[in-house]
Amino acid sequence: MKTFEWFVAWRYLRARRKQTVISVVTLISILGVAAGVAAMIVALSISSGFRENLQDKLLKGTAHLNVKPVLSSEGIGNPGELTTRIREVAGIRSASAALYGPVLMSTGSRQDGVMLKGIAVDDPLVRSQFFQVLKGDLGRLAGSEEDRMDDHLAVGVDLAERLGLLVGDTVSVFSDETALTPLGEFPLRRRFKVVAIYRSGLYDFDAQWAFTALPSAQRALGTGRRVSVIECRVEDIYQVERIALQIKQVLGEGFETVDWRELNRPVFEALRLEKLVMVVTIGLIVFVAALNIITTLTMMVMEKTRDIAVLMSMGATRKAIRKIFVLQGVTIGVVGSFWGLILGYALCWIGDRYRLIRLQADIYSMTHVPFNLSVADGVVVAASAIMVSFLATLYPSGRAAELNPVEALRHE
Repeated sequence: MKTFEWFVAWRYLRARRKQTVISVVTLISILGVAAGVAAMIVALSISSGFRENLQDKLLKGTAHLNVKPVLSSEGIGNPGELTTRIREVAGIRSASAALYGPVLMSTGSRQDGVMLKGIAVDDPLVRSQFFQVLKGDLGRLAGSEEDRMDDHLAVGVDLAERLGLLVGDTVSVFSDETALTPLGEFPLRRRFKVVAIYRSGLYDFDAQWAFTALPSAQRALGTGRRVSVIECRVEDIYQVERIALQIKQVLGEGFETVDWRELNRPVFEALRLEKLVMVVTIGLIVFVAALNIITTLTMMVMEKTRDIAVLMSMGATRKAIRKIFVLQGVTIGVVGSFWGLILGYALCWIGDRYRLIRLQADIYSMTHVPFNLSVADGVVVAASAIMVSFLATLYPSGRAAELNPVEALRHE
């Protein structure tokens, strides 16, 4: 019986010359499903690409988990003791002190406000997780015996371009701390030598942040031995909440934790909402394709009334008649999903390979739209499209199964 149903369903899909309208509508239904699946694949790929791209860039050079005092203005006066205790927590890869604060950077005729951050450059893991260094050597932040200057700086590529900086140049850094001189109080000033230029791929970092060794930042910001936070990197970034609770238990009251999700919550929430909107909007395309399938099968039932009556008079059951039209709709869904997947993945690959969609880096923090191809997304989208196609067959197949063969042949 299965061969019979498939045979009849396939014959109906391959309409003869006098049934050209049904054939065209069937083709439109397949194209509708293909377009919906392809659009959904592209939308999910862009959404996942934005999320993965931003997440990778944000976690490159920044901590997975920050430990800081509840009263941030006081800072942390005993960073060595705290880092030792934090490193004993299960799941922690590294823990190091960091200090940051706003400063004014001047190169003579040019000056700009930047965020200066002091990092533990002697920690190999910190250096290995830093942004991409385009010129210079990040290891020189710690200084060398050949260099007479104690303070060294790594600046972002956009900041370097804006201030006209090259590796080896010297800049003056002014903080809001003051130093007492015979002429009165003046802003604290330190001279730094640029030893590296980096690129993070995020405009805010490349244009507004400068990195130095922790002791240099403490001298420039006038904080003494105090630091701002203890930066932690964990084995599994999706376990930061559990690890944060353990750290709070180890350190006790007076300290709080901020993980990478909390720090960037507005960005990821916006991406999540955008993904939801895209799925709902493009899902309407699949819904329209489902309406086309209903139209196609309804027209088929009206056209094949006599054939259905003959089949039922020859012994075909109502279940078999229903299955014939269900198979037609599902076949349209399968064929449309197949070509939709091919088209969607091809568009994603071409768009990512050749970076077809350009963006303004200062607005989107990236130069082009990233596409993240996911097999799981394709499976879910194709399965959903086929399921919608199946649901679209229920009404017309039900009408076909309820047909009275005697009445149908009487009116022929």
